[in-house]
Amino acid sequence: MKHALSLFPILMYCLATGSLAVEAAEIVMPTRGISAHRGASASHPENTIAAFKEAIRLGVHQIEFDVYLTKDKKCVVLHDSTVDRTTDGSGRVSDLTLAEIKRLDAGSWKGAKFAGRRVPTLRETLAMMPRNIWLNVHTKGGAELGAAVAREIIQQGCKHQAFLATGRAAADAARRVDPDILICNMHNQGYDTRYVSETLARGDQFLQLYNGMASPKDMARLKRSAVRINYCCTNDPDSLKGLFDAGVQFPLVDDVARMMAAARALGIEPLRPAYRKER
Repeated sequence: MKHALSLFPILMYCLATGSLAVEAAEIVMPTRGISAHRGASASHPENTIAAFKEAIRLGVHQIEFDVYLTKDKKCVVLHDSTVDRTTDGSGRVSDLTLAEIKRLDAGSWKGAKFAGRRVPTLRETLAMMPRNIWLNVHTKGGAELGAAVAREIIQQGCKHQAFLATGRAAADAARRVDPDILICNMHNQGYDTRYVSETLARGDQFLQLYNGMASPKDMARLKRSAVRINYCCTNDPDSLKGLFDAGVQFPLVDDVARMMAAARALGIEPLRPAYRKER
């Protein structure tokens, strides 16, 4: 299928365990497309369910979001280490309990129509996602968070689609939970040969180029090893063709509506979301 990757290993796992076997047989994942940076963050409050729903409605192929641990060790979806910028509260995420964070308004800063939106947990976020969209889970913490995120991904049945964008400590902890958890290398993030070589040496499944493009030689190395290539970030429609032609598969964008229109003009169709089947 065009722009789709068969998930044969996932099918074999599900057949062996009896879990979601019929559904897994039907899942295909995008091979390239648009990644919604913190959801549809240009038009909606970032890292909220509203932003994720809008990105899904527009047909994105990957959604990026950020995760922190609260004071009581719950995984919440926020970009900053404090709640000050994107809620009506103040303080460090690590100093607040989940109950305290859940009382905050995470939408009004973006506009009155978003008043009352709440900070979602990782569990709530994973539960509402289509089964056939990549989930770029940017962990904002070390080993404890990496392990917690990996456990939640497995519990929610998202191991085929969710990957931790993370540094080494969190990645190693996640792999101690499950050696097959998907990892996007963020250690020494950039675009140089060192970053590419470290990604390949560790066997990570994704990397995320930042502030530049890897050399054609390094892009070829990544392609040969089937490493999926994200790129942070662009909101310039004119940049998309060059990025895709160079081998980037998922550019991260804020202006989802505009960039999806540009991608469609290049022949990349919006994703038709597929959800978990009811039993």
